[in-house]
Amino acid sequence: MARPPQLTGAGGRATILDVAAAAGVSRQTVTRAVNGLPGISDATKERVLAAAEALDYRPSRFGRGLVSGGARQLGLLVDDLRNPYSPELAAAVLRLAAARGWNVMLADVGLAGDSDRSVQDLGAQSDVVIGSLGARAPEWIDRLGSVPVVELDPHGAPARGAVRLDPTDAVEALADHLVAVGVKHPLVLDAPSAVAAPGEPSARGALLLDALRRRGYLPEHVHAEAASADAGAAGTTAALARHARLDAVVAFNDVMALGALAACRGAGADVPGRVRVVGIDGLTLGTLVAPTLTTLAVDLDELARHAVDLALGMLDGSLPRSGPSVERVVRHRLVVRGSA
Repeated sequence: MARPPQLTGAGGRATILDVAAAAGVSRQTVTRAVNGLPGISDATKERVLAAAEALDYRPSRFGRGLVSGGARQLGLLVDDLRNPYSPELAAAVLRLAAARGWNVMLADVGLAGDSDRSVQDLGAQSDVVIGSLGARAPEWIDRLGSVPVVELDPHGAPARGAVRLDPTDAVEALADHLVAVGVKHPLVLDAPSAVAAPGEPSARGALLLDALRRRGYLPEHVHAEAASADAGAAGTTAALARHARLDAVVAFNDVMALGALAACRGAGADVPGRVRVVGIDGLTLGTLVAPTLTTLAVDLDELARHAVDLALGMLDGSLPRSGPSVERVVRHRLVVRGSA
């Protein structure tokens, strides 16, 4: 049996010289093959690319002229910068990366005209990538190639590293709190899900509905058109018109909950006197409204710290590129404020 090659790069990573030796070509030929340059035959190019794939080799982004300095680069994928969650997450990652001497390049796949190209370009220009890949994680990770990837709150089993968000304990605490303050007729205001069947609740919605039902509630479940403030307001307005006894709105996220607060004001429904309103995420914006927003908060600094630690460990070889040892969990906590 052939012995595996002894890789010469830091942390056991393959270098261009390793690929050249494995393919039996010069360093210059490897450069031509991996960058699609002319001057070599198709057969030679295929042999070089096969050796590069077998060795999990990534061409130096510096050698390709993609950056102009020596700082390492972290790629951050966000979902939609119009949602305050995304810039708060980005700020947490930027603070941590800067403290460790890293640059950050950001791509917004929600707003990009060509999200596939944005993901591919980010991978080409980054040493590691972290972020929200959602339901398209498998194909986007494939486009990222061998770059270490840490998914944030993945929808399914992660292909690389991951930091999961777990609201379970906070949902249970919220359900107990609603019982304690005398809520009788709650509404779960859900958002569309890319992975749930039509009409089925999102993962968050399912947790909320189950916790409430186990405490004897018969909660109404409403899918808003989007996870936005406007959609949250529209869903709440319609629910208030249908059900005079509605006394609590638990929204999919804080942004929708802020829309619910606006709808209650517009309908003359006092919060928290008549209706209690709760969100999820713990955004700073929730502390700046009146009444302040009760929420299931997640520590974005903790989320960023886990993600960056995993990504750097995967890059330097101290951690594997996938598996249970590169997965972490960040739990939400109930923060009771004026709205509930």
